[in-house]
Amino acid sequence: MDRLEWSDGNLFPNESTSIQQIGVRIYDGEDKTPFDNGSLLLTSHRLIWKDAKDQTCVLSLPLSLIVFVEEQAGGFSKSPKILAHLSAPMPGKQPGPATSSKNHYIRFSFTQGGMTEFYRCLADELAHRRWEHIPLTSHQPASQKRHVRAAGIVGIERNIQQKHKETDQNISVAFEDLNKLIAKAKDMVTLAKGISSKIKEKQGDITEDETIRLQSYLLSLGVDDPVTRETHGSGQSYYRELAKQIGSMLEQPLRESGGIMTLTDVYCRVNRARGMELLSPEDLISACKLLEVLKLPVRLKSFDSGVQVLQLQSHSEEESIEKTAKLVEENGSLTAEELSTMAGLSVILAKERLLLTEKSGGVCRDESVEGLRFYPNQFLTRKDLYFQLGRTL
Repeated sequence: MDRLEWSDGNLFPNESTSIQQIGVRIYDGEDKTPFDNGSLLLTSHRLIWKDAKDQTCVLSLPLSLIVFVEEQAGGFSKSPKILAHLSAPMPGKQPGPATSSKNHYIRFSFTQGGMTEFYRCLADELAHRRWEHIPLTSHQPASQKRHVRAAGIVGIERNIQQKHKETDQNISVAFEDLNKLIAKAKDMVTLAKGISSKIKEKQGDITEDETIRLQSYLLSLGVDDPVTRETHGSGQSYYRELAKQIGSMLEQPLRESGGIMTLTDVYCRVNRARGMELLSPEDLISACKLLEVLKLPVRLKSFDSGVQVLQLQSHSEEESIEKTAKLVEENGSLTAEELSTMAGLSVILAKERLLLTEKSGGVCRDESVEGLRFYPNQFLTRKDLYFQLGRTL
């Protein structure tokens, strides 16, 4: 944080803009800062962050202080981030939010997407180092002016800068190769589909089982054209297209798993198929809420316990309740773990089916030190119990 400077947000002479992204949070190393939500502007000379609520709160970071940058992918509850490793602040630095920091790097968290494109532009600016080729003027901040020192110190600084420049070039080349590999992955998936379809048509010396297995291996490379914020924006259209893709992607897996799947399993399946374009939990839920609005064959459902699932529109709860009650009656009693094994469900879904059956009156529960067990509800099936209870009372 001691490298950041307060700024008025105005551009300097000969300074040009490259890309801007809203919803950016700043971290001092791994530590949170008060700068929680703002827009991040990349120019030929600086990174400029402006608070979304307080437009007078503006910070800038000279690109000359960035040694190299890294991407950090998002997770289940984490946003994707750009990590910038920084050199020591230069003498004559303008005032900023901190005078010192234990960290030598800062992180920019992209809570509303756009990190991939922003990272590409930032890496490009660092590789071309335009701030070195544009003449300095008296209007530029002191941190970007050259300092006249003794010959020995100047020589050391030049050596350090030269090493930084070589490091930046090597890293840029490496990431260019990685970006090319990612771009080629889409072509590989398309090619895989073509190969598998041709093999299936020919049949020839390969059996149908082998064809299906090969097709499965090839298509497991992922979704060939995942919906992203870069391609569909950050508004409602992004969630609508994402919902369509999720519905199409999961329709067959849902049929194979009995018509229902927990949202946790959905999240894992979707991100595994998307490869490098990982999806945040918030985006997944927002897209799933539109499944019913778009009249897709998949629906989002929340149980009374709070467990959320995706299920086929054709999935019948009455049929599930009837089957569960029958299994409990045939076995005398069942726990969620036992039903999970019999029905081929996760323990969570098995428990929800038992609770749903209990709510409809199909089974009764028995809670003891051994755990929760469900029994047939004989109060509804055996009328003689009513008479016995009446006589007892």
